[in-house]
Amino acid sequence: MAAGLLLSGAIGALLATAVPAHDPGSGIVDPPPDRIVIKVATVNGSGCPQGTAAVAVSPDNTAFTVTYSEYLAQVGGSSDPTAFRKNCQLNLIVHVPQGFTYAVASADYRGFAALQSGASAVQRASYYFQGSSNTEFRNHPFRGPYNDNWQATDTTDWAQLVWAPCGVQRNFNINTELRVSAGTSDPARTSFMTMDSTDGDISTIYHLAWKECPDT
Repeated sequence: MAAGLLLSGAIGALLATAVPAHDPGSGIVDPPPDRIVIKVATVNGSGCPQGTAAVAVSPDNTAFTVTYSEYLAQVGGSSDPTAFRKNCQLNLIVHVPQGFTYAVASADYRGFAALQSGASAVQRASYYFQGSSNTEFRNHPFRGPYNDNWQATDTTDWAQLVWAPCGVQRNFNINTELRVSAGTSDPARTSFMTMDSTDGDISTIYHLAWKECPDT
């Protein structure tokens, strides 16, 4: 993906999923009517080679998605010894309507895993704004035998949301990782975990919460 590629607009009703109902006293407001625009500043990692990740914004400004097409970690069989771990770091420039700020309230991850008996895998993610400390990874473990689609959700309580600074541009960073371990499984048999699909790309959905910035 070329740096600065602009991706926005409608992505279908399936992806236009609102964040959970908010506490009226939290300061959370409805999404602004103007659209947000996301530019990809950089995309790096073995799980997202150039041209294999894309970002789009839902029509109602409550979510954005990251779509991967070659995000696969595997062990066993003829797998490359380094293929057991794949990662991707996205550095996003998020342009929001004037007078508003946002936070990522939850993130939904989907993919497919085929884990032999004795094998295991983990999906991890962390999120932070440029200039702030990196948050702890959130882990979702899976154990074999497993041969099915998988889904994992990271959710943040309203009181713990980390908001983008008002009036200052801070890039938003998303670090994700897939890791597969052979464990006690037969080393001749392959185990894998993926955030892509043979019949279409898998989209990771990040749900946004909105707040009005104080008057300056």
